[in-house]
Amino acid sequence: MTAWDEHVTAALLGTERRDPPALAEAPGDGGEGAGKAGRLLDQAALLAVRRRAGLVPSGAGPEPVASAPVEDAPAVPRAAAARLRRILGGEQIRVLPEWLDAAAARGLRVPAQALPDLLERGRSDRMLRPSIARACGRRGVWLALQNTDWAYLVGSGDDPGGGPEVWETGTRNRRVAYLTGLRETDPERARGLLLETWAKEPAPDRAAFIATFAHGLSLDDEEFLETALDDRGKDVRQIASDLLARLPGSAYGERMAARARACLTAEERTVGGRRRTWIRVEPPHDHDEGMARDGVPFHPSGSFAPRGGGAPVGTRAAWLREILARTPLVTWAELFGLPPMEIVCLPVSESDGRDVRIGWARAALGQRDTEWARALLRGGVMADEPEELADLLSVLPGPERDPAAVDLLRWVEGRSGPLRVLERVPGPWAGPLAAAVVETLAASAERLTRRDELLITQLCRLADQRLDPAAAARLAGLGPAAPQAVTDLIATLRFRDEMLKELDQ
Repeated sequence: MTAWDEHVTAALLGTERRDPPALAEAPGDGGEGAGKAGRLLDQAALLAVRRRAGLVPSGAGPEPVASAPVEDAPAVPRAAAARLRRILGGEQIRVLPEWLDAAAARGLRVPAQALPDLLERGRSDRMLRPSIARACGRRGVWLALQNTDWAYLVGSGDDPGGGPEVWETGTRNRRVAYLTGLRETDPERARGLLLETWAKEPAPDRAAFIATFAHGLSLDDEEFLETALDDRGKDVRQIASDLLARLPGSAYGERMAARARACLTAEERTVGGRRRTWIRVEPPHDHDEGMARDGVPFHPSGSFAPRGGGAPVGTRAAWLREILARTPLVTWAELFGLPPMEIVCLPVSESDGRDVRIGWARAALGQRDTEWARALLRGGVMADEPEELADLLSVLPGPERDPAAVDLLRWVEGRSGPLRVLERVPGPWAGPLAAAVVETLAASAERLTRRDELLITQLCRLADQRLDPAAAARLAGLGPAAPQAVTDLIATLRFRDEMLKELDQ
């Protein structure tokens, strides 16, 4: 404790003031010294009271704190608030994002008493911040303005707050949010604003800003994106090429289609007296400057470490995948004169067709082509590529996704395992998909080999946030001999079930 703190403490001890330690029994200190000490104590006591009352001793100081805004959303029910305290205390902490999202979806907010602990948790968990922003209410933002440690919340949502001045003076996150909103309502205006400052922006900011062109993307953006292919920033160039690959009718797509047609050609063969179209494959032999400019790297990321294991992919084959992934899918209907379902089933000469179909799958994902996604999922030609197929589920219309996921699970079971599929299927897993997951867990628990134990552990950890809580009753039917991971999953599902019911009270 400092001498000043000791003086203040002494001055506030009830009605009987004691001498401050630094001045007590001072040698040679008579009545005049005692008077000075008394005046010092009086001043210290006055300053302490003024500080506690919120007054600043000097004329200059921080501005008064504005009052917290009135909330326009009701707080969650009392039982839900109590459960939130338990979650923040460490009980089933993994369900916190679901609790926040479920509360926000119901038009409810976090109670004020829980906001400090929640905002503090968001400091170290970036993935949690969007959920906090949706559920914290106006007071959460107000608190974030009072504490720099919580400033991540200010401007972290889709609405940056303020008007056009945000683009001139805001942080990068707020400017990105502003530009994103403007791209959705007035893409031309957004592009014009960015052009005015583009040359002065640092490379990380240019990459973040150009990524907003995914909203409202059109051929009007082509000239700007083509220029960005020559940018100094690697990330800027990559994002620009990815956006151009999604743009129908672009010159970029025509360049890629020309490269792709040089790699895949149709040839007629007679086999068993039947004439049939085959695909002849000739991967590119060289990597030129044009390919590099259009986003085909010299060492593609999959050329030495393919997803899911397996043999390394040769560099030429990796170039082929990249080119096909960036080629408009309409190219193949024009070349072969067939619908997607028949194209994906065509035999491939001098190749097993793996690289070709992976390229098509990535093109279908990037171009959000539903017909091609269906064809690749149903064609039975990519059984050894469960991750690529699982990614395509997101392209299907909502009602088709779960049935397609169930079919895919059954197709890959015993081949490469369901986990590689399910980790790419977002929740909630309900209906037939939930039943298929329970069936997979039950079958693995019955066999319970070492490989099954690992699958159960990993799948239960994945399912505790995605599986429909109603599945707890079916899992309980496995009995007391069920692995510990299943028992823990049941407990989590029941906790989530109670949690969601409390929010509906």
